[in-house]
Amino acid sequence: MAPLSIGPRSLNADERAVLEHILSAEFVGAAQLRSQLDHSEVVAVWGPDSASVDLQVREPCAHAALPTELLPVDAHVHHQSGAYVGEILVWTDRGATLAALEFAWVTDEMPTSLPAVVDGRLSWPA
Repeated sequence: MAPLSIGPRSLNADERAVLEHILSAEFVGAAQLRSQLDHSEVVAVWGPDSASVDLQVREPCAHAALPTELLPVDAHVHHQSGAYVGEILVWTDRGATLAALEFAWVTDEMPTSLPAVVDGRLSWPA
């Protein structure tokens, strides 16, 4: 299914919190990507009720120089019970700017919201 375009909107509190958490990891290009958060907008959702979104970064902004389009961060999501329920993937446009925030789940039901950052971990509610 192709993403559903929406009028550009600012990151909501959950999107920003998850991105800030993931971008707090140290890797080549992390500082530049962190600086893009204030310039980032959501321009598409991956489906009705999907927590995954496409991002666009307004210029001017600092560009990263990642060797891949996927951030090199393990952002596993666990249920409050401790069970693994998926992971958050952050994609870039040619390694330079933030391009998408994806909640890749392994549960039967598609999550309709992002996990919370609790005690430095991504946690899915009970």
